[in-house]
Order: sequence, then structure tokens, then C-alpha cells
Amino acid sequence: MHARIRAVDAPCPHCRSPSGRVHGRYLRRLSDAAISGTRVVIELLIRRFRCLNAACAAVTFAEQVTGLTSPHARYTPLMRGTLTAIALALAGRAGGRLAVALGVPVAKDTLLRLLRAFPEEPVGQVRVLGVDDVALRKGDSYATVLVDLQRRRPVDVLPGREAEPLAAWLRDHPEVEVICRDRADSYAEGARAGAPQAVQVADAWHLWKNVGDAVEKTIGAHFACVRAVFEKMLAPTPTDAPTDDEGPVAAPVGTLDVCGRERRLVVRTRERFTLVQDLLGQGASLESICLSLPKISSAQVTRHVRTRGGFRRGGRVVVCRGGISALDP
Repeated sequence: MHARIRAVDAPCPHCRSPSGRVHGRYLRRLSDAAISGTRVVIELLIRRFRCLNAACAAVTFAEQVTGLTSPHARYTPLMRGTLTAIALALAGRAGGRLAVALGVPVAKDTLLRLLRAFPEEPVGQVRVLGVDDVALRKGDSYATVLVDLQRRRPVDVLPGREAEPLAAWLRDHPEVEVICRDRADSYAEGARAGAPQAVQVADAWHLWKNVGDAVEKTIGAHFACVRAVFEKMLAPTPTDAPTDDEGPVAAPVGTLDVCGRERRLVVRTRERFTLVQDLLGQGASLESICLSLPKISSAQVTRHVRTRGGFRRGGRVVVCRGGISALDP
């Protein structure tokens, strides 16, 4: 798109005195928002004027178009606003990929510069404060990040993970009512010293993590007990024993295909289990069984050897009244 300015004179940006004396012209290119995914570049013929005010420090100046140009800018205000919104949402390489898809290709460094140039909102009053540590260099240096949980934006970064910087920050912000933190003792001490009026709570992520760690530790310590109870639950009971009056026993869920026939995987697994158990009953060792059955992996042979009367499925031992009827993982 080509354009030129028809105004007669232009005001000096330094002293605001008008000037109609043209010193020269040059072609300026501005990137604008894409139209239907097509990139738009505005080629604008700009005039350079001489400042007629002898007291002004500027000798010449370039005219600006209100709402379209600004000094040294390569984007229109609409384009700059679009790229700034992309930088705020994604930044970096992800923002660059989205900009290309929108028809406004831009480098990741440009998006980062726009992000750094974006004015930060004032911190204001912080009622609910989130406190957590962040790794500047993992295993070497750490910092403390403070987040306004109501507005969902960071407000400050403190050096280290000690109690004193946090306490000093809280003394300057007596409006804090709730402190949501992790379980570190230093943060607890800093919160008590800097904001004794605030209520300290643990954030949801650390609560779920602590619960998960505790459950995993407990199951690991009592795995044998859990396995024994589970095997007992799956074991057949005398009342479940088939009789002549009951007729055929229904196949377990997952062992039949859509036509009602046994799946090939079930048949193959049962045959392999029977073969391994026969060799084991003849006194063969685990190594010899693996060598004599090259089509069966050593891990499957080990599972078939360790399981008698059933075998594992997803970490469980499946025992059926009619023999082995389950899928090999």
C-alpha cells in the first residue's frame, strides 16, 4: 500500500512551532495488521522539514501522522498492539509461531522486546499473597516469588529463600490478610515475623503433592499386605464353585471378541502359560526355559513362572474359576 501526506506544514516535535520549509523526503515502511491472512506493508512518503525557530535545538525534523506513525517505529499502533497482546499471552517462540499463522511474521526477540517495554501495573493493595521459591539456576541459586492470588500476577521477586527478606516485605505491606505458601520453615518464620495478623494456609499443589507422597510411601511399605488382601478378594470361594446345575461359567470381561469367540491374545497367553508351567514341572530352570522358548521374552517367562493358578494383568493377579483367562500385559 502506497500513501503520501498532503498537509502543507507540520509542527516541530521539540518547540511545537509550525514549519512549511521542506528539507527533503524519504520512503518509510510500516507493517500493519494482516488482511485475510495477507501481510500488509504501508509505504509512506515522509517529508523532513527545517525548524524555523532559531532557539530550538532541532535543525530538521520528520513529520508524523497522528494515529499511524511514531518516531523510529516500524509498526502501526494497531500492529504493535496486536504483537504486544501475542507477547503477553505466549511470548518467545510460541508467540512467533502464532504470529506467522496470523499473517504477521515476527522474530521471537521482537516479541520479547515488546514484552519488556510493556508498562507494568502498579502493585497496589495485596490481600491474598502467594509465596513460593523459584530456581534461578537449579541446584545453585534460588529466589522467592510473591504473587497476588486475587489478580493472578506476580508482584515481586526476593533474593534467596530466607525468612528475613519476606518479613521485611510484609512489614511494608500490612494490608496482607492471607499468606498462601509452601511448607518451608523459613517462609513460616518470615510470615509470622512480618505479618502476624495474616492467616497462613498451604496452597493446593503442595497439599496434593504431600498427600500423593504419603500414599505412595504407605503403599510401598505395605505392598505385601495390599497384594495379599487383593489376591484374597479375587480368589474363588466355595460358593462360587461351579456345579452341574449352574451350567457353563461366563467368560471374564475382556476375553471375548465382538463375535463371542476367545481373543487370540487370550488363547496364546494361556498356551504360553501352560507350556512354561509344564517345563517348570519337569524341573527346568528359568534360564533353560528362556532358551528353549525364544518366541517368549524373558520378562513374560518370569511372570508365568512366578504366577501359579493365574498371572498378572496390570500389576494384579487374575485367577479364574475355569483356569487362566486374562490378557498378558
